[in-house]
Amino acid sequence: MDLLQIYKDRNDDEIDKVEDQFQDPNSTASSPEASPPRLLPAKFAAPKVDETMLAPMVAQAYQAQLRPIDPLQHVVAFNPTYEQLWAPIVGPAHPYTKDGIAQGMRNHKLGFVEDASIEPFIFDEQYYTFHKYGYAYAPDPSASAGNNYVGDLDALQKNDAISVYNIPQHEQKKRKIEKKEIEEEGNGHKENLNTVELQNPASDTWLMKNRKSPWAGKKEGLQTELTEEQKKYAEEYAKKKGEERERGGEKGEILPDKSTFHGKEERDYQGRSWIAPPKDAKANNNHCYVPKRLVHTWSGHMKGVSAIRFFPKQGHLILSAGMDTKVKIWDVFNSGKCMRTYMGHSKAVRDIWFCNDGTKFLTAGYDKNIKYWDTETGQVISTFSTGKIPYVVRLNPDDDKQNILLAGMSDKKIVQWYMNTGQVTQEYDQHLGAVNTITFVDNNRRFVTSSDDKSLRVWEFGIPVVIKYISEPDMHSMPSISLHPSTNYLAAQSLDNRILTYSTRDRFQLNKEKRFSGHIVAGYACQVNFSPDGRFIMSGDGEGKCWFWDWETRNVSRKLKCHEGVCIGCEWHPLEQSKVATCGWDGLIKYW
Repeated sequence: MDLLQIYKDRNDDEIDKVEDQFQDPNSTASSPEASPPRLLPAKFAAPKVDETMLAPMVAQAYQAQLRPIDPLQHVVAFNPTYEQLWAPIVGPAHPYTKDGIAQGMRNHKLGFVEDASIEPFIFDEQYYTFHKYGYAYAPDPSASAGNNYVGDLDALQKNDAISVYNIPQHEQKKRKIEKKEIEEEGNGHKENLNTVELQNPASDTWLMKNRKSPWAGKKEGLQTELTEEQKKYAEEYAKKKGEERERGGEKGEILPDKSTFHGKEERDYQGRSWIAPPKDAKANNNHCYVPKRLVHTWSGHMKGVSAIRFFPKQGHLILSAGMDTKVKIWDVFNSGKCMRTYMGHSKAVRDIWFCNDGTKFLTAGYDKNIKYWDTETGQVISTFSTGKIPYVVRLNPDDDKQNILLAGMSDKKIVQWYMNTGQVTQEYDQHLGAVNTITFVDNNRRFVTSSDDKSLRVWEFGIPVVIKYISEPDMHSMPSISLHPSTNYLAAQSLDNRILTYSTRDRFQLNKEKRFSGHIVAGYACQVNFSPDGRFIMSGDGEGKCWFWDWETRNVSRKLKCHEGVCIGCEWHPLEQSKVATCGWDGLIKYW
């Protein structure tokens, strides 16, 4: 740029001198071929365009950029700004057109009202006031100071700025007087009615005067004296209600809790309790075998036995729940006799469950009560009831959560109690039928429930939200579920005479290959169980048999005729590798 300025301001001689100054200083003489730089005029290759036709298009594009984006528009011909994309839609919209506000988004009769600094009551008050009197309280920033009303100012002064919800006392008094005058005029009009109309059955006056209610002709007033039959019924009803109130009413029938010890002594010469396991009770190996013959029979229940449970980890005692309202515990290793009888239920006992150390256990009866017993002393620690029949009871398997009780009820709920306080801490109420089973999986963080609604539901412990729902059109009710010793599978007793297998991983899928069939269980809640090593799966059936299948090959290993009637429960001994206990509706418990 400096050279251009020099060339512009100087003549030809001065330009030659300047050019000599910019030559190479090392050269002694200038070369004849050297020449000063020549400046060429600038040229533009783009053709000239008439811009008069483009002016309307540019103006239209500019106006389009100023408008907000229509949310129903699928194509945008320019790059909108953030303010345009998020600008609110202004202007009226027809309520019945497709671009109007959807019915679910309406929170007001005129459409959708966004939250503002005005309360809903204040808004409704001013809205109805404006439509009735023609004015409303609405501060206008553009109005003069002190003018906070819009609409008909004359009506505002006439009515002293009252609203529909703020009627002055003199107005209220005036309305009462007018109402009273109208009623007096009506009464006077009735007195002055034409006697001819009253005597004419065809007139409306006669019909209004002589109309009768459906209870016309009945005795008016209360009956002072009761008949002998009514007195007798009232006495019986009061007596019945009094008995129910004494028993606890809807919370379940409460009977005195009793327990009888049948052994020789509750403590031996060393001071050990009778529930203490023998020191020599240890497992020889981890390989289980299918039992072949009957070893022992326990008979003491007057009616059928609904469930049996071995003492945890040791199995030296076995607990049984009877339909004769009694719970008994039997010796397995030594004498084989009944050690203690627990009596506290007024109806049949449905389910039983030990705590982890076996010192306490739960019982659930058809008398709508759940009792927590001390195994050694036979005392009831606490009683729980919701007024519904508990079908299954479980304790959380974690050692630090042994005070949390879960019960599946007949009213489609799983109720969770904190046993230290006896309060209900959670209710899981997504099932559509009575809850039959509760099985903890995934390190006791989740549990699976089955119900009469022919579905399986998986829950997070403590959260009443179903995380997995399993229901197929061909599914049947599953009254019994057992967890495989590897904790990777669930075996579910289906009422279509099959045992189905589900994985306990995140997907909880049905394993279609592992299905066990051959037994008849339709209509019976027969228990399904595994051997401690997981090699065998077993189940009772409605014909009194106990079936054994190989877990890997799914073949029937053996079937034993155990009971006369239904074989409802079966338990594999935790230490004895080839011994199994079964119970049935014939009132017997057999050891194989």
